[in-house]
Amino acid sequence: MRNELLLGNEAVALGAIDAGISGVFGYPGTPSTEIFETVERRAAGLGPISMGGLSAAWSPNEKVAYEEALGMSYAGGRCLVTMKHVGLNVAADPFINSALTGVNGGLVVAVGDDPGMHSSQNEQDTRVFADFARVPVFEPSNQQEAYDMTRLAFEYSEEVGLPVVMRMVTRLCHSRANVQLPGDSGEARSLSLSESGGKGLPDPNDWTLVPINARRRNERLVRMQPSLVRDSEICEQNVLRLAGARGVITSGIAHNYFREAVGAESEDWSVLKITRYPIPVSLVRQIVDHCDELFVIEEGYPYIERLLSGLLGLHGIALRGKQTGDLPQTGELSPDLVAAMLGLPSPPIPDAIKGLAGRPPQLCKGCPHADSFRALIEAVQGEEHPVMFGDIGCYTLGVMPPFRAVHSCVDMGSSIAMAHGASKMGVRPSICTVGDSTFGHTGMNALLSAAAADADITVFVLDNATTAMTGAQDSHTCGQRLIDVILGVGVDPAHVHVIEPKPQKHKENVEIIRRELSHRGLSVIVPRRACIHVKPARRAPVELAVNGTGVG
Repeated sequence: MRNELLLGNEAVALGAIDAGISGVFGYPGTPSTEIFETVERRAAGLGPISMGGLSAAWSPNEKVAYEEALGMSYAGGRCLVTMKHVGLNVAADPFINSALTGVNGGLVVAVGDDPGMHSSQNEQDTRVFADFARVPVFEPSNQQEAYDMTRLAFEYSEEVGLPVVMRMVTRLCHSRANVQLPGDSGEARSLSLSESGGKGLPDPNDWTLVPINARRRNERLVRMQPSLVRDSEICEQNVLRLAGARGVITSGIAHNYFREAVGAESEDWSVLKITRYPIPVSLVRQIVDHCDELFVIEEGYPYIERLLSGLLGLHGIALRGKQTGDLPQTGELSPDLVAAMLGLPSPPIPDAIKGLAGRPPQLCKGCPHADSFRALIEAVQGEEHPVMFGDIGCYTLGVMPPFRAVHSCVDMGSSIAMAHGASKMGVRPSICTVGDSTFGHTGMNALLSAAAADADITVFVLDNATTAMTGAQDSHTCGQRLIDVILGVGVDPAHVHVIEPKPQKHKENVEIIRRELSHRGLSVIVPRRACIHVKPARRAPVELAVNGTGVG
């Protein structure tokens, strides 16, 4: 055995490699990105699957990533698929339906939730989504558990024939701790079909969800639920200790907050630590029957608390948590918040960290998006009510001064469709900005609709040659491929322009933008300049072929 200082994300990645995965699929999204990147780095030295190695390649979006993983599972390989919590929304169709098909090779879905919305649009709790799909959830409380439980998740996935969700949260994803690993960790090879527990390819009827098959598979999933609960009740990951009359139910990383807040006095408390779901009902009933007062401490939604006060019909005991107002229902938990709920003193805040100036995020110095926004803002001067729909990426920061060039940002790929919808209500000019990677993620379908209607909108696809917001991963739609896709969905080549967002091209760019804003129909402008953090080898020339001619 050896120790290694790991991020929670890195622990999940190594657990997956050591479980014998054949591949990893995903789309970058904070706080989950490093899970894929860690496997990707290790995979480079393991060789192709045919030689006992594993496959690692970013997917265009989370739905595609999940479907690729599901296909690998069908063929008998163990596979990991990674995304952030809102990415699971994009993958919802295959995720929900995979509970009916089941799995062949083990399939683990590592999802990074973001309490406090450090880099996200919402605080949704993946436990609720997994409960909706009726699949098991593992929720580690520390880095060691992240490693151990990931390995166990693949075994359990094959044992029950279901995908298993590994729920991580920002604080666990991005903090480090020593993790004890086998001496050969990171050197594991993908398992063969027989080694992974598979017995050939599955029955096609189980994986073909026409109604007659889907009804049968749905009945199977429903029948499995009591056994999944029993597994949670007897597993080693859910731990019950009965002591005093005051009790606490903790889950995941919130268990650490409780221990830090209570300190040495934790032995006086009755504690149920939940790190596997479905909720272990018999363990919950034991602590409820033993205690006079019960606190629920969980990161995210009051998921456990709601079930305690509702479905389990808790009576005759004081229950406190988020729903009672003892903990906030928004933002991250902390040891201080937990201490306050338990009536314990919180450590004082050192004077050195009081009164710090706010440092809101901003575009990097030299960012090409800044020059794109400057040209756009000047071009719309004189327009009475220009509306500018934004999207998810670095360029969302165009909402900040001095640009104020983003009036809406809802979800990945929404900008084009929202601009199209607004134009139907007479909004003019209706403008949208979307990045090259987000365009490939979920923007292409919206442009297909806009092209079919010749929508009266101006679309800016900001091509900086990478997925910059999450660490400069490769983009599937940049350079010439981006232009090919735009033309391929039916946009008139006469109204497709590639411009270079640089100060010396500012006047020229403003003129092109104004000309297309005056056009009564669909225009697409591609400001193209590589992110300043991209390696020079990926910085291609600006001149690109549009219908056989160079457009600059």
